[in-house]
Amino acid sequence: MKHDNQKPSQEKLLAMYERMIVIRETEEYLGAQFRAGELPAGVHLYVGQEASAVGVCAHLGDDDWITSTHRGHGHFLAKGGDPYAMIAEIHAKADGVCGGFGGTMHVADVSRGILGANGIVGGGLGIATGAAFAAKLENTGKVAVCFFGDGAANQGTLMEAMNVASLWKLPLLLVCEHNGWSEFTRSEVATSGNILDRAKPFGIPAHEADGNDVGAVWSVAGEMLEAMRAGGGPGLLVTHTYRTRGHVEAEVNFLSQPYRSDEEVTSWVARDPLDRAAALLIDTGLAADEIVSIRKRVRAAVDEAAARARSAPDPDPELVKSMMFSEMDAW
Repeated sequence: MKHDNQKPSQEKLLAMYERMIVIRETEEYLGAQFRAGELPAGVHLYVGQEASAVGVCAHLGDDDWITSTHRGHGHFLAKGGDPYAMIAEIHAKADGVCGGFGGTMHVADVSRGILGANGIVGGGLGIATGAAFAAKLENTGKVAVCFFGDGAANQGTLMEAMNVASLWKLPLLLVCEHNGWSEFTRSEVATSGNILDRAKPFGIPAHEADGNDVGAVWSVAGEMLEAMRAGGGPGLLVTHTYRTRGHVEAEVNFLSQPYRSDEEVTSWVARDPLDRAAALLIDTGLAADEIVSIRKRVRAAVDEAAARARSAPDPDPELVKSMMFSEMDAW
């Protein structure tokens, strides 16, 4: 692929690094809030996988669409979602991006092309395929991206999505974030064969990338999306990454024993995508002090947004009627 050896400019890399920090700082905040008992529900954190979403979404605009997963905070923020509105949503506040009624697994912002996180495994596949069909009909160069985990690769809807997308040459990028675990089960126990090979019967080009190297993801995704915008049809991208936090923060309350070793987690922490992006920036000539300054600035911004979100008003319970039902005189 012609972009394999192409590296993002320092400006682009800097923007992606800052976006990854926004995700990391927001997720660390939410994890701490859950442990303190301040959230109404458990959270599935994206810590460790930031380069995957950011490397892809760096090529997308508000007119492009994405669908997400139960681990959707990172995708929301990578696509340009507002951290304040997302934090407020997870705190069930009226200023939340879904009015405080969607919660952690349903953050969405259609105005930015974010069609929603999804508590159903593989639930975004059909939605993204429909969005790609709309993009095909509009013929304006839009694309749809579906993020899903390796566990969702075993859902039949993936085969249906690839079949339709291939037949109709839809601008659909399927991004499988292969983090090695399907909840608490190792992927090799739950998944047969190579996920990359699942695209072959449909004639769909498939590529993989180091999902902890934002430059590598950016390079491969850029080539694939460029081809799609030109009418080349769908593609499958497998990013190899790892969640360094648990499947869900609440798991410590119900698991009877660990399902992975500390050594395994530590080995992946050593490949942290933020540290690797910082090293790339230093290689471009950016001063280490500037990197520290960026991290401090982003942390302060997230802290400020979080403080505002916590003090935002609660949603009006009466809104449930209009959100859950059509207008009914019986009320």
